[in-house]
Amino acid sequence: MQDLHTLIEQSVSQLGYELVDLEISNRGKLLRVFIDKLTPSSSRDSVTIDDCVLVSNQLGNLLAVEHEIDYDRLEVSSPGMDRVLKKESDFVRFIGERASIKLRVGIKDEGENTTATTLPRKTFLGVIKGVEGGKLLLEFEGIEYPMAISNIDKARLSPVF
Repeated sequence: MQDLHTLIEQSVSQLGYELVDLEISNRGKLLRVFIDKLTPSSSRDSVTIDDCVLVSNQLGNLLAVEHEIDYDRLEVSSPGMDRVLKKESDFVRFIGERASIKLRVGIKDEGENTTATTLPRKTFLGVIKGVEGGKLLLEFEGIEYPMAISNIDKARLSPVF
């Protein structure tokens, strides 16, 4: 899986895109690739259908020639407005945006409604304030929580409409 991920990531980056996520499902018969622009001209500059076609054609050729992968279908798409955040650079890029965070191990809730018996909190919906020393700074209910990026199980943008 790591070799496939590296192969696809290198190919996608040579075309000027970032590999946001790679999913393999249906017993390996479906490869789903999520891409974003490496250097968007603005926050509204998103992946187009032409971008997806270009990457899909490149990956189809690459996987047929370079890597013996048995798959039936390859899907290439944008990560969407609720894109996954995985790397530290993702959190840096989206400072000021609202995100939904789920931690592997909960951290102490410092909110006003907590008591001595309150369990550690694992889920947060707040605004990304920054990244310092491998820790994400997330403002949740008026309090800034530092959380280790290595402790984040799942993170997604949560746009406000």
